[in-house]
Amino acid sequence: MRAVTYRRYGSPDVLELVEAPKPAPGPEQVLVRVQAASVNPIDWHFMRGSPAAVRLMTGPLRPKDGRLGRDLAGVVEAVGSNVSRFRPGDEVFGAAPGTVAEYVSARADRLAAKPENITFEQAAAVPVAALTALQGLRDKGRLRAEQKVLVIGAAGGVGTFAVQIAKAFGAEVTGVCSTRNVEMVASIGADRVVDYTREDFAEGEARYDVILDCIGDHSLSDYRRVMNAKGIHVGVGGSGGTLRVLLDFVTATVVSAFVSQRFVGFVAAIKGADLDAVAELMQSGKVTPVVDRTYPLEQAADAVRYLETGHARGKVVVTIR
Repeated sequence: MRAVTYRRYGSPDVLELVEAPKPAPGPEQVLVRVQAASVNPIDWHFMRGSPAAVRLMTGPLRPKDGRLGRDLAGVVEAVGSNVSRFRPGDEVFGAAPGTVAEYVSARADRLAAKPENITFEQAAAVPVAALTALQGLRDKGRLRAEQKVLVIGAAGGVGTFAVQIAKAFGAEVTGVCSTRNVEMVASIGADRVVDYTREDFAEGEARYDVILDCIGDHSLSDYRRVMNAKGIHVGVGGSGGTLRVLLDFVTATVVSAFVSQRFVGFVAAIKGADLDAVAELMQSGKVTPVVDRTYPLEQAADAVRYLETGHARGKVVVTIR
């Protein structure tokens, strides 16, 4: 089978399309014939080995596992001996290591049935980004109906899901994005859109119960100013560099112990039950994945290059077949 891998750290130039052995599913796994995969920031961080801290997981000098991709959508080819939920021919989506390939073995508990009204390309956009939005709002933000939510970075992969999921929960949603994305963010359900090139949400009069922050470029005092007394700030990304993000997280954790407002950060966990929950939202039409661009397998490096620009609207997808 064909797969995209890298044998050293570096720019997307290190990515290679190679012939690799077709995997066999273990007892708890499913072999999937991949139709589409999407790329996430974690993919290029691992590819570049940057920031240096990621090399504690990926290998200090060269990558221990150079397979590219986490998100997938495809068709079940075979199932392991202990798998009863899926069978060959089922259309699924989920997450596994090395999904930018023609075949991948994935844990059955990290897959869900693909809704019929969603394409493979759309389904491949879901796992990491949608579960980050869902768990960030529902679990960390404790979102309830009629609360006011601010999504910072509303046009990105996580942000486009967060706007729609928050609306599905019955919240009043404000999205923050650039001028070129205002119309798109409004079209996916935001009640109000703040164009950050023209106004700063931190200087407005609105107050929010939950902030889902995909950017992390404001001060702690700015966030506190626009939060209600018991508001929750959920940080899921940052543009100020790893050291800045870590310092902000430590500061926010300390501050949370002394004020009624809460500041939390987290990394999403891939859970079959949560994939099922998002699948139900997509089946009902309440959530539709936003796909900016698609690239063929042979141009996977270009997909990563585009993602690294930081200007993608929604998700960037690699089509395998």
